[in-house]
Amino acid sequence: MVFNDTVNNLGICQQVRSFMRVDETQWPTYKIVNSVNNWHDAVTGYAIGADRRFQWDDSNHTKLPIGTTNLVLNQSDYSFLTDEQNNKILNLLRIDILDSTGKYRKLDPIDQADLPYALDDYQTTAGKPMQYDKIADNIIRLYPKPDANVTAGLKFYFQRAGSYFTASDTTKEPGVSPLLHRGYVIAAAYDGAMTLGLDNLQALSIELQKEEEKMKQYFAIRNTDEVKQLIPTQVCSV
Repeated sequence: MVFNDTVNNLGICQQVRSFMRVDETQWPTYKIVNSVNNWHDAVTGYAIGADRRFQWDDSNHTKLPIGTTNLVLNQSDYSFLTDEQNNKILNLLRIDILDSTGKYRKLDPIDQADLPYALDDYQTTAGKPMQYDKIADNIIRLYPKPDANVTAGLKFYFQRAGSYFTASDTTKEPGVSPLLHRGYVIAAAYDGAMTLGLDNLQALSIELQKEEEKMKQYFAIRNTDEVKQLIPTQVCSV
């Protein structure tokens, strides 16, 4: 579903105003943009949290969610705030390091909560980093700190914010399954009805709940190419 279709009146903007029973003057495009982008944040957050093994990404992004950064001598902390197209990075999935053979290998994640002594006493001598601690959603600390400068020494994999709409968009579609596009219409119409105090607010609320349930069901069953298995846990007798 395209964002703004003024020819056939089938776009998100046109359907939002149809549900609200208003025209463009009463409910301008920029207000629909705000609501649609807020709903896209909700969809993105749910998609990322629904399954750790499914690395969801907005299909409108034109670059893969992979980046590199330089290793800096004696620098242990590295932040990954945005990707190369200035999309906000929300979560780091893994970190690889360039080894002496020119190939990347995976760094082992650790957590400071698992270390029984002061962090200042852990891996204090510079060397080849082997581990990293994620100290925020998109900030890491390397152990040990690098003993050399290495161009593109770190490769990082991440999840990021969605591709947002602007008021000038026309043929752009939400970067999710078409099965979920109607949710953007209903969410934006609900926001508008709530703001203007429209009579159909309750009806739109019910429709929005249906769209939320449809979204949850979709993300719950999307990983159909993997067979889930129950792995028994060994219990030791006392």
